[in-house]
Amino acid sequence: MVMTNTALMTHTLLPIQDVAQKLALLPDEYEQMGPHGAKLKLDLLANPALPVRGKLILVTATTPTTSGEGKTVVSIGLAQGLERIGRKAIVTSREPSLGPVFGLKGGAAGGGLSQVEPSQKINLHFHGDFHAITAAHNLLAAMVDAHLFHGNALDLDPAQVTWPRAMDMNDRALRRIAVSVGAKGEGAGRESSFVITAASEVMAILALAASREDLRRRLDAIVVGVSRSGRPVTAADLRASGAMMALLSEAILPNLVQTTEGTPALVHAGPFGNIAHGTCSILSQQMALRLADYVVNEAGFAADLGAEKYFDIVMRVSGIRPSAAVLVATVQSLRAQGEGKLEAGFANLGHHIATLRRFGVPIVVAVNHFPADTAEELDAIAAECARQGVACAVTEAFRNGGAGSMDLAEKVVEAIADNPESQVRPLYSLDEPLEEKLRRIATLVYGADDVTLSDAARAKLQRYTEWGFGRLPVCVAKTQYSLTDDPKRMGAPTGWSLRVTDAVLSAGAGFVVAVSGNMMLMPGLPHAPRALSIDVDADGNIVGV
Repeated sequence: MVMTNTALMTHTLLPIQDVAQKLALLPDEYEQMGPHGAKLKLDLLANPALPVRGKLILVTATTPTTSGEGKTVVSIGLAQGLERIGRKAIVTSREPSLGPVFGLKGGAAGGGLSQVEPSQKINLHFHGDFHAITAAHNLLAAMVDAHLFHGNALDLDPAQVTWPRAMDMNDRALRRIAVSVGAKGEGAGRESSFVITAASEVMAILALAASREDLRRRLDAIVVGVSRSGRPVTAADLRASGAMMALLSEAILPNLVQTTEGTPALVHAGPFGNIAHGTCSILSQQMALRLADYVVNEAGFAADLGAEKYFDIVMRVSGIRPSAAVLVATVQSLRAQGEGKLEAGFANLGHHIATLRRFGVPIVVAVNHFPADTAEELDAIAAECARQGVACAVTEAFRNGGAGSMDLAEKVVEAIADNPESQVRPLYSLDEPLEEKLRRIATLVYGADDVTLSDAARAKLQRYTEWGFGRLPVCVAKTQYSLTDDPKRMGAPTGWSLRVTDAVLSAGAGFVVAVSGNMMLMPGLPHAPRALSIDVDADGNIVGV
């Protein structure tokens, strides 16, 4: 019998107090948000009775198809599998964006018997974090235009205002807009744009902040544009940070929920892995490492995106070094990368294994079993993993939950135990020039021969260096559907150059974004979006997510 999300919520979800009790949380260490959710208070990190004790497992993947490969399902199933073999585990995951929920991919809370619950609430408004981030982002945008209107004391050049507006929905019509149309004075009729909230720098800042004080410092550092004299103008110059802090006061607190089997889950923040750094908040990871023996942390998209950004950006900021990496692969993804032939797709699998080895992390391949997969196909992937010298486990987390992930859990625990002193390391030194950091990512992770920068991108990188931001890491905005900047190039191509068309300074987040190819920071809805199948039934239950 297949149980609906509503049935799972009604019959199997634990009261959030019981989930908190499993983690030995005291009542004053969390704030309840309904019967099945809570916000964890930041004081928890200062509790000397809760030292860091856990091992972080980074979950990444081979290059995905447009429908996704079930990386969230595998992450949740792995945490449940760890509990079933007697280990105390927490899964840490990003909050879903409404854009994909109503767009192409649908919900991002897992599926089947490996979901974070209450999944409908998590997929939609949840605890309001995305709305708070959107509001804080747009407050700063409004204050920029108000400053221009009221005399422009900072001498901000309207033609060089770089701060866009944000909305948590796929809407291609907002990629380029005109603001203050018909007005007079500074900034009248200037061009601007929208980004999806998951691509907002405020989202990245919230996800990377280590405390309220750090959040304020990062908000202060946001560069909104350039003055006519050529200096960066910041949110601190506009005195916007205090009001933004007020909007983000609750959103900074990690969200405690549970999986379908009652395993604790922290779901917090949601930067995209193809645009930003692609993993949940550092605060949620730091809390989880104090509350559990194993923390299963998902990174966005494939190892060339989410995993690279974790090692080169998140690990530097947080100091958290993954003890193992789980590389999710599927028959459908490898067939797609092999243009219909499974064995031809093994080049893509091998490339991602090599990428993770370059960072020095132990690897376990998790083959996510789909119903149409044959035993011969699964055996072929296992044989290829053996040939490449990595452990492999087939997981049936969707259909069997933790029970279908126990073999994977055992192999991950074994990989960590066998490599207690693994030398996990970033790809490059922060002392290298921005362009060289970008080149190292392109050649060593993507497999490119070189990088081709547009004149505008090169000029911006030079300007950021002159402003004193040359030691920041680089975050590449690139298609997730190929190792290259062309989503139609499959496998592990050679003999190509990464095209970088633009660069964006995210001074508050603490990285420089290199925009590759035709990457858009505001997606669009497909011809037949998921929104067409989402509704509310006569009893008020949301269906079709």
